[in-house]
Amino acid sequence: MNRQPRALLSVLLLGALAFTGWLLWRDLHPAPLVSSPAPAPPAAPVRGGTVTSSLRSEPNSFNRIVARGFVNDLCSFLTLGKLVRLNRVTQSIEPWLAEKWDISADGRTYTLTLRDGVVWSDGTLFTSDDVLFSFQAIYDPKVVSILESALMVNGEHLKVMAPDARTVVVTYPAPFAPGIELLDNLTVMPRHKLEAALDAGTFAQAWSAATPPSEMVSIGPFVLARYEPGQRLVFDRNPRFWRKDAAGVSLPYLDHVVFEIVPDQNAELVRLQSGAIDMLQQQIRAEDIATLRPLVDQQKLQLLELGVTTDPDAFFFNLRPEQWAQDPRRAWLPRKEFRQAISHAIDREAFANTVFLGAAVPIWGPITPGNQHWFSPNVKRYPYSVDKARELLESIGLENRDADEWLEDEKGTEARFTLVSYRGNSNLERSSFVLRDELKKVGIAVDVQLLEQNALVDRLLKGKFESIFFFFSMTSLDPALNLDFWLSSGSGHIWNIGQKTPATDWEREIDRLMNQMAAGGDLETRKKIFDEAQQVLAENVPALFFVAPRHYMGVSTRVGSLSPSFLRPQLLWSSDTISVRQ
Repeated sequence: MNRQPRALLSVLLLGALAFTGWLLWRDLHPAPLVSSPAPAPPAAPVRGGTVTSSLRSEPNSFNRIVARGFVNDLCSFLTLGKLVRLNRVTQSIEPWLAEKWDISADGRTYTLTLRDGVVWSDGTLFTSDDVLFSFQAIYDPKVVSILESALMVNGEHLKVMAPDARTVVVTYPAPFAPGIELLDNLTVMPRHKLEAALDAGTFAQAWSAATPPSEMVSIGPFVLARYEPGQRLVFDRNPRFWRKDAAGVSLPYLDHVVFEIVPDQNAELVRLQSGAIDMLQQQIRAEDIATLRPLVDQQKLQLLELGVTTDPDAFFFNLRPEQWAQDPRRAWLPRKEFRQAISHAIDREAFANTVFLGAAVPIWGPITPGNQHWFSPNVKRYPYSVDKARELLESIGLENRDADEWLEDEKGTEARFTLVSYRGNSNLERSSFVLRDELKKVGIAVDVQLLEQNALVDRLLKGKFESIFFFFSMTSLDPALNLDFWLSSGSGHIWNIGQKTPATDWEREIDRLMNQMAAGGDLETRKKIFDEAQQVLAENVPALFFVAPRHYMGVSTRVGSLSPSFLRPQLLWSSDTISVRQ
């Protein structure tokens, strides 16, 4: 990707009708330039109390500029801040650490005014120096920031200046259709705490998981008070948080947010049923919905249906050229025909029934029907056909040449590869084994290896894998704000991350199309260009998508003032306005 925005989740959505209504509301109400302060909750919230949630994995760092992963992202929602924020319900951009902004006539320069009197949790004044420092760290090549590609336009860095302590001027090197929404990708870090590490070349190691909480500061609604590895994270209310509700009451309402580390989904469910935790951070499994219905009937639990997910699980191969340079399978394993054969070999309807008990819809690309405007029903599809799969495999030299059940190439090398996935996520585990069993029918052997989430992410980033089945979060519905997935140079281009130049002609073509659609034009024109990019991706299938599940979240009825979103984190993206009944 010309290293742009990341791949890398109030209206209460209680069902499909509510979800459809929200989409209609969004389409009829364009994002305002500046939104109003946080509205008061429907019922007067009670100050105090604790929300307890589960997490299946632990943070590997608290440094958002370098750490990738859902838990790291979640922690930053609680403790850090952005100049502007995408409201994940309305999909409108709203002022955050910047209270307002002006736009130049050419639409490329944004002059932002920071809020007056905002301080970090240690009392240090937040100023434009923190913003300049954050950009400096993100763009420093020694840091290797995961946010760099999310804060570039047309392959170039943004130009940032600070005329005074409360003014930041950001200039884009080229037109960019989503405008200031790009800055939702910027997480601001404290200069006074981290400048020495940046100067010393150790920024990437700063605020590691081993850093004492007392050495970190917050500008968000909560501060990290305690981290007990393998047990829990405890966040306390930040008494210096700048935000108030419409009635002038200081936020957040909660005193504490606690995350219990529970790697096993069955153990999570038991804790939710018993009331030991108030919510999960992952979706409710389809097989658990019937189990939870009695608690809903007893008004102890809310079961929120958020519609068809916009973040489907992805299966992909390592397409870095060096991966296969010395491998005897290099003649066929990286070939698109091999991936196309796999797509034909999977019965998506059966996949939905087996893994999600039917609560899912078949898909052939990363944009699901949940993303109504950008979804294309016309992308190339690969109908279920064992015969077509075998035909494609034979076209690249894979045939059954001996008495066993597996295909081989002309040198006798078996059609076999290793798939790694996330241990503790039953949907991904089942998906991996369904894929293994289905590919066995066409003569391909798959060795499934289940890893802890951080270990899997480490393998992904280092390119030490053959194939992966995992999930990824999109930060916006607009693909121009997830360009790090689409562009070859992007940090979210999962099959071959961060290419200096496109490795293939088709990736070069996607780069061209995505930069064109991101540059501007009316929505329908941009949609037509993006449809072309989706077609190129579908033809070359670097990542395979089988189904998009319907998304359910479970939360205790003692928790109120919720603003659920289908983008992760679905509930705690707006943690400062959540309250609990005492």
